[in-house]
Amino acid sequence: MATMEASIEIAELRTAADTRAFVRFPWSVQATDPAWVPPLVMDRKDFLNRKKHPFFDHGDATLLLARRRGKVVGRILVSDDPRYNETHGTNLGCFGMFEAVDEQEVANALLDAATVWLRSKGRDSMLGPIDYSTNYQCGLLVEGFDSPPRIMMNHNPRYYPVLLERWGLQKVKDLWTWWITREQEPPQRWRRISVLAQKRYGYTIRPLNMKDFDAEVQRIKRIYNDAWEDNWGFVKMTEHEFDHLAKDLKLVMKPGLFLIAEVDGEAIGFSMSLPDINEALVHLPNGRLTTLGLPIGLGKLLYHQRKIQTVRLLTLGVLSKYRRRGVTEAMILRTYDEGKKLGYTGCEMGWTLEDNHLINAPIEAIGSKRHKTYRLYERAI
Repeated sequence: MATMEASIEIAELRTAADTRAFVRFPWSVQATDPAWVPPLVMDRKDFLNRKKHPFFDHGDATLLLARRRGKVVGRILVSDDPRYNETHGTNLGCFGMFEAVDEQEVANALLDAATVWLRSKGRDSMLGPIDYSTNYQCGLLVEGFDSPPRIMMNHNPRYYPVLLERWGLQKVKDLWTWWITREQEPPQRWRRISVLAQKRYGYTIRPLNMKDFDAEVQRIKRIYNDAWEDNWGFVKMTEHEFDHLAKDLKLVMKPGLFLIAEVDGEAIGFSMSLPDINEALVHLPNGRLTTLGLPIGLGKLLYHQRKIQTVRLLTLGVLSKYRRRGVTEAMILRTYDEGKKLGYTGCEMGWTLEDNHLINAPIEAIGSKRHKTYRLYERAI
């Protein structure tokens, strides 16, 4: 693929060696950052596999590597999701998994090549960083560089925002995360109001039933696609996408941290918190479960998984007709109490949209503090 920067060669991945280079490149720019958590190589390869990932049932994507004199100096994922454009009446494509050395010409070459691919799809603007869609990892870290990313969140060097903005990308939306520790006891007023609200509106909250997992997934799926329908940037998951994600997350779920709100046996809301597996992954510096055929990494992962201290509340949604009835507050309180009982010391909540006051207000009211800011950018192409 041609590029305006003569010294930089941009090419789509063609071989298994190219895929390895794409997956391993973050070590070149982030390995010296004490806050960075190396990804699990196996997981990243599966995420990019067209034959395995359900995004490719309806969308398309390409992976690009930037090389100078044969050495990899950057990478980018470019994706096209017709479902997103149908939902929002837009004509855009996305870029994600952006990594580059601290050189503007490398960033320019990657982003220029991304626009060429998207124009070939008929798109006229580019949004990101987004890995396929907002149902997956997205956002560029712009505040909160000194602490590690939590499960399924991004991390990047401080110079990335400069590279993107100099190319012409402009902020379109910020995503916030929030932090609370076990010492930050929720206000007693909250607890009293929560008890009264549950009695008044007749809802109960229970943990996920792992013995009835498939049926529980179906209940949650209906809530997920309804509760976020009006959110900026949201696109419904397909059946295949939702089932695929649920199967992956089942491996790290703790039922007491996955809550379902019900009225007369009907699910009306849910919240999902997961132990922060990144606390264990950081002990796998090469991102692999095996070394020379021996399960050394797997042993480290299983050992450190038992020592995880924090959780992330990833998702909390309530059916629209049951909002403003204290369901959100009740699930946050239940999550706090259960996490404390299980011995966790802190919880990251989010991400949330910067202008989603309906969820940000109760999160802040419980005593949480703004933790990190991730930014989404857009530019006409």
